[in-house]
Amino acid sequence: MTEVAGTPRRPALTLGRVRLGAGGPLVGVRVADGRVTHVVPDRGAVAPTGPVADERVLDLDGRVLLPGLWDAHVHLAEWASARRRLDLTGTASAREVADRVRAHGRTAPGAGTVLFGYGFRDGLWPDAPDKRLLDAALPHRPAALVSADLHAVWLNSACLALVGRGDHPTGLIREAEGHEVLSALPEVPAATLDDWIADACRAAAARGVSGVIDFQYGDTVGAWERRSAQAPPAVRVSAAVYPSHLDTAVARGLRTGSGIGAPGGLVRVGPLKLFTDGSLNTRTALCRDPYPGLEDSDGSHGIEQTAPDELVRLMRRAAAHGVEPAVHAIGDRANTVALDAFEAVRCRGRIEHAQLLSPEDLPRFAELGVTAGVQPRHATDDRDVADRYWAGRTSRAFAYADLLAAGARLEFGSDAPVSPLDPWLAVASAVTRTDDDRPAWHPEQRLTVRDALAAAARGRRLIRVGDPADLVVVDVDPLTADPDTLRAMPVHATMTAGRWTHGPY
Repeated sequence: MTEVAGTPRRPALTLGRVRLGAGGPLVGVRVADGRVTHVVPDRGAVAPTGPVADERVLDLDGRVLLPGLWDAHVHLAEWASARRRLDLTGTASAREVADRVRAHGRTAPGAGTVLFGYGFRDGLWPDAPDKRLLDAALPHRPAALVSADLHAVWLNSACLALVGRGDHPTGLIREAEGHEVLSALPEVPAATLDDWIADACRAAAARGVSGVIDFQYGDTVGAWERRSAQAPPAVRVSAAVYPSHLDTAVARGLRTGSGIGAPGGLVRVGPLKLFTDGSLNTRTALCRDPYPGLEDSDGSHGIEQTAPDELVRLMRRAAAHGVEPAVHAIGDRANTVALDAFEAVRCRGRIEHAQLLSPEDLPRFAELGVTAGVQPRHATDDRDVADRYWAGRTSRAFAYADLLAAGARLEFGSDAPVSPLDPWLAVASAVTRTDDDRPAWHPEQRLTVRDALAAAARGRRLIRVGDPADLVVVDVDPLTADPDTLRAMPVHATMTAGRWTHGPY
């Protein structure tokens, strides 16, 4: 029997007859004070040394115990709001979106309020988003539709007037200007949004999530200080810092990993979020080669969100004060710029998305100690638009197997609301490289179930004595699950910091 020095002799809870990891043996796992204190072979008794007076023993009947899963890239306020907005996922044209807006406006009246929608992808549409289509569908009520990748917003004339952009020619506004427009719209009351976010965290826990990195734009640290003072969230939260709030964080002495809000350690300061480029669907990802059909136009290679010198300056300032950078980079040129910046600064950190990579950049992630925060659902959601706009280069797009083979550390996220906050969807997409009846897209980039589970658990492959008691109990062994079962994995219970956050207990 192994035991953590100094842990209590009478742990609070024993999980008996549970399989230790996918394909693992039956064991007993004892939890106390928010940590795993014992892991011992199961020899027929549900408690490792027999039950004691103040210990609860749960017989888990051969279910599988895994490290708690993380969503390492989510926009929680956007996701919580999107769960209550008009869903435009899967729309095939601007006309179809307008039809949905018209139907929703009839069934969900709200004169004077903004109709919000989310989830459209216009990269392959036969027609272009235009305010006149929305005006015809909803002439008097403001409408704001956010693209699936969060890099564009489509407004009707009533909404354009509301934000002081009545002269905009099309109503489709991209990148930084789009974020400015959204921030100018009426906000949900803070108390209401906090309730929505708490509900979204509970829903995440029901899918086995024990923690998230929240990249919500704004004063994310301040927002989570307020929320955690009211009630502990159902998941651990790492709250990102944006450049406009970096000086405040530095002045307060906050570092990546610093605890904030109520005691207990569930909410901590996260990384500094920086941008090098835009996105694939908006054709603003910064690439070495021009986008087909845009060769002679401005922005033919995408856009540069932050100049390399400014990127290095911001990263160096953050790193000097213990704040690790997380750099958004999607195109191959953008990823080179981000890796060059990490090489110049020599700090730990992350590259978010890493969607299209030059072959010579693959080993640099491991060499520089840079984590690749990737979203496997993007690979399956965007395969068609990638085949069109990155034609001839998709063998190095969403190259998760190549990154892993080159020694990179992978961490999975959803980028919710870009894709749903559900780590099992990410695991299944990484393993199968398809989400429909078509064959796997670039099957050479598939991951094994074990590697995918590790990436979904921030690198944790095993449950060891001394680990935080962030655990998930599932009804089916992921190694034997078919793809549909893997996507819809039945989660029996979730524990975070030794506290049940989902399940019958």
